[in-house]
Amino acid sequence: MKNAFYEKITRIWISALISIGFLLMITSSCKKGDDSNNPPPVSQVPILTTNAANNITQTTASCGGNVTSQGSSSVTARGVCWSTSQSPTISDNLTTEGNGTGNFTSNLAGLNPNTPYYVRAYATNSAGTGYGNQVDFTTEQGTGSTVTDIDGNVYHTVTIGAQVWLVENLKTTRYNDGTSIQLITDGAIWANLDTPGYCWYNNNASNKNTYGALYNWYAVNNGNLAPSGWHIPSDAEWTVLTSYLGGESIAGGKLKETGSTHWRSPNAGATNESGFTALPAGHRDINGSYSVIGDDGYWWSVTEYGSTGKVWYRNMNYNYAGVVSVSNNKINGHSVRCIKD
Repeated sequence: MKNAFYEKITRIWISALISIGFLLMITSSCKKGDDSNNPPPVSQVPILTTNAANNITQTTASCGGNVTSQGSSSVTARGVCWSTSQSPTISDNLTTEGNGTGNFTSNLAGLNPNTPYYVRAYATNSAGTGYGNQVDFTTEQGTGSTVTDIDGNVYHTVTIGAQVWLVENLKTTRYNDGTSIQLITDGAIWANLDTPGYCWYNNNASNKNTYGALYNWYAVNNGNLAPSGWHIPSDAEWTVLTSYLGGESIAGGKLKETGSTHWRSPNAGATNESGFTALPAGHRDINGSYSVIGDDGYWWSVTEYGSTGKVWYRNMNYNYAGVVSVSNNKINGHSVRCIKD
């Protein structure tokens, strides 16, 4: 009897031990399946900063960065990326400057003259690509010469096809023979003017250096408005320019300054690959009111539109990549670009 009793007790203990073993195995398995106390390492891209641009010329510049942390794995590629649009990525133009952490310098080439660029340093590891802060710079003016008007204002020039143009809008207050042009600030007087006149947008002379003056057509048609050796383009000469750049439907993008420093976003199609650097100076309408600075640029020709009393001009808009050929009233105040004789 005792032996049977002890055997029974032994079996019970063995069964209990086996059950406890199974429970421990299950518990251990669950912990391995949901190891919340020991999460896997977090993947992290490199951390870095972008250095300021320097050694800026018409077509080149230097920039660089500093990789301060490699992230969760070694840096396998680094350099800078750039674009004429903000927040450039490695899908845009880029340099490659080896690997690892620390400072590096890159040389940018193939840039367009007088064009704003945006740059970010980048570094890549197995987790992805990290970017530094954005810096910007503007390349120097094109390789053309300079021209000075009778007021002492200096303009740069650019050759586009067989034509040579001023890069800036005209801003003289006198004809090239020394005769003064009437400055008109009053809107009612402007609206009834049939003699030469000019103004600064919003009657604010601080707009002079960036946007130039707005002239009515009577000032343009005088024959002496442009610097000596230059003239106001005809409608046909504007057409030569836009045709050389691929036609009116795309020429605006090739003529407009890039970025959104002056043009309102999206500044459609803007590359300024011509170096013309068209700016949105707005205009003054036949009622003497100012409007659309930042949105539109308007440039006179000297060609009248038949016997309608109107004149051909060119318009470029922030939301369109083309150039529009339009006729308008002579009272309007538009910008002027000069072409070499």
